[in-house]
Amino acid sequence: MILEMKVPSPGESIKEVEIATWLVKDGDYVEKDQAIAEVDSDKATLELPAEASGIITLKAEEGDAVAVGAVVCLIDTSAAKPSGSAPVAEAKPVAEAPKPVAETPKKEEVKATPVAEKTYATQAPSPAARKILDEKNIQPTDIVGTGKGGRITKDDAVNAVPSMGTPTGGSRGSERTKLSMLRRKVAERLVSAKNETAMLTTFNEVDMTAIYDLRAEFKDAFKEKHGLGLGFMSFFTKAVTRALQLFPDVNSMIDGQEKISYDFCDISVAVSGPKGLMVPVMRNAETLSFRGVEAEIKRLALRARDGQITVDEMTGGTFTISNGGVFGSMLSTPIINPPQSGILGMHNVVDRPIVRNGQIVIAPVMYVALSYDHRIIDGRESVGFLVAVKEALENPVEHLMGGNAKKALEL
Repeated sequence: MILEMKVPSPGESIKEVEIATWLVKDGDYVEKDQAIAEVDSDKATLELPAEASGIITLKAEEGDAVAVGAVVCLIDTSAAKPSGSAPVAEAKPVAEAPKPVAETPKKEEVKATPVAEKTYATQAPSPAARKILDEKNIQPTDIVGTGKGGRITKDDAVNAVPSMGTPTGGSRGSERTKLSMLRRKVAERLVSAKNETAMLTTFNEVDMTAIYDLRAEFKDAFKEKHGLGLGFMSFFTKAVTRALQLFPDVNSMIDGQEKISYDFCDISVAVSGPKGLMVPVMRNAETLSFRGVEAEIKRLALRARDGQITVDEMTGGTFTISNGGVFGSMLSTPIINPPQSGILGMHNVVDRPIVRNGQIVIAPVMYVALSYDHRIIDGRESVGFLVAVKEALENPVEHLMGGNAKKALEL
């Protein structure tokens, strides 16, 4: 029996996928549920499992765009599973034909070309040649003269071509590759966000001393009890969900001529995956504890890294957090993830001089940036939101932990 394998629908809005990689070859025997291909949609990379066991016949090439529901391969389910490799018959020795003895070529005498002796005239331009070289902005030392004694003649100057750069002997190759469907969709969405929203960015700085002190005090106990690292993301997620509840316009989005506001905080977290930037979503992040946030971020990051993230896990966020600081970014203006109205950019932490209680001290400082859609969020809400994030991060025990750090960390 020949089974036609069709492209399943990865999501309601997806009509087409691209064959990224075939994991099997034409004519291979595949087992039921074995991953046979990786397919790119405009939102994620997914594995395509075999629907039955048998001999596979591929009907699409890598890089082909195929419609959802189209046949991509055939599986002959009546084919028997091949046994172990058949023993290779012993080959009969074949007498080697005598190799002809190659004659040693006679060395030809090469007459040495006498090297012209340098004189005062070598690379010295004639008056007419110098005028031409000056007009071309060419140095006489860049030309080999053909005149007597190596003098640069008028013809040498006329034929001289300005140098286009210093040759280094290094590689100058290039390669053209097709962008994946996911990469093309990311590019399309970023351009759309820039062109179709009134995007504005506001900045602030955060003194990270309190968070550093808490992590230094509790990270070992947190790791020992929960098996998770106590990172910055849990503090930032908690600070963002608190600020979203204080400034609900930032947790809203435009739909035509209407505003949709949410009473929950689904936080998209930008992570770098093998196929590019992905933004899996933490659902109802406002209900998660510090341990819950760290566990969910770890789970989503591992799934994104391993290419197992699903479309459902990357849709429906109401606000995004992007941490460029892990790559060393000092400051940036993040682009909104539509249809959301806001995104918070985190950056690296650097020791900087700040004023505290009237004294100049050195403190670990992070610059933060909020990009927002000015069509729906006014300056008061945007600045107020970022200030609320700042005050929560600078005093996390009071604003994020209910005055009890141990209880908040479940220690």
